[in-house]
Order: sequence, then structure tokens, then C-alpha cells
Amino acid sequence: QVQLVESGGGLVQAGGSLRLSCAASGSIFSVNAMGWYRQAPGKQRELVATITIGGNTNYADSVKGRFTISRDNAKNTVYLEMNSLKPEDTAVYYCNANGYGLDLKRFENWGQGTQVTVSS
Repeated sequence: QVQLVESGGGLVQAGGSLRLSCAASGSIFSVNAMGWYRQAPGKQRELVATITIGGNTNYADSVKGRFTISRDNAKNTVYLEMNSLKPEDTAVYYCNANGYGLDLKRFENWGQGTQVTVSS
């Protein structure tokens, strides 16, 4: 079993910053790609940013230059530094990770989600 636990959401004014964290734990052999997705009310879940085990990153156009994804492979933890936040960034943010368990079976898991609210 692999669990993802997120933290760091909250309420911030437009132009402010927040940092999200997501730690993977359990019977893990390796964690490959990790990422952040978000879902605003009435909208589909969308990709925010991903990062491979080698550090290659990918960002949604809407967050490029404002958000930075990083990870600590030793801790199986991924971070999302969010700067210059806009009201349209308001959403529930979900962590995603895939890799292999100790049984060498592939897993792909989601976190429980953390609310980010940006007031204007």
C-alpha cells in the first residue's frame, strides 16, 4: 500500500504565495513521476506540473513562470511553490505519484486533495 499525504493549502490574497507538499509513504520500491493537478468547481481536473525522478519538469501554460515543482527523492516528497497567485488558481490541488511497490507491481496513487483559495 502506498499513501500520499498533502499539506500546505490555505487562503491567500492575490499576489501571494503558498507552498504545497506531498509525501509518499508505504511499501515503496521506487517513485517515478510525481505531479500536481487541480480541480476548480464545475471544471475537470487539470495538470499543473509534473516532475520525473531525474528532475525533468513540465508545467501547464497557465502557471509557467509563477509555479515551481521540485522533489526530494530521498524523502519521496514533491513540492509546489506557488507565487503571484491569482483568483483563477483557486481549486483543490491533488498530488499524484507513480512507481513500483516492494512487490514490484506498478502503482499510481492520488492524494486526498488540499484546498487553495486565492481572494481578489
